[in-house]
Amino acid sequence: MGVVTRKGFEARVRELSAGQAMLERITNAMLDARAALWREFEQLHREMLRIVRDDEICRRLMSIPGVGPLVAVTFKSAIDNPGRIVKSKSVGALFGLVPKKYQSGERDFSGSITRTGDESVRTALYEAANVMLTRTTRFSSLKRWALEWRSGAV
Repeated sequence: MGVVTRKGFEARVRELSAGQAMLERITNAMLDARAALWREFEQLHREMLRIVRDDEICRRLMSIPGVGPLVAVTFKSAIDNPGRIVKSKSVGALFGLVPKKYQSGERDFSGSITRTGDESVRTALYEAANVMLTRTTRFSSLKRWALEWRSGAV
């Protein structure tokens, strides 16, 4: 196919399948399905943006570098009722973002994260942190803290 853009994909597929009746029928059906899925995705995306735009908490979350509409709405819906969380430090444990602990006799081992709780929230938070650390050019105190924590200075 070569290098194509999202907009040029359909035209390139039609160009390559031209003149081959069976291939044209198959690709036309697949391209129609692709177009229908894309329309539905765009509609759902617009609806999510409307929800986030109308929600003060989501807008506040999006002021954090690296946090976009999807992360904000995922996190807010997972927390649901903030009154049930006594300490803010407990949020990490709720989504499995605390180290595993193994203690037996003389052994005391801290391992990787526990990975309990909602995987989609954990993934969204990881992606937001990664964007903040690697792609965000605007420096903030949160980014400085994360970089110091990652390097072990904290």
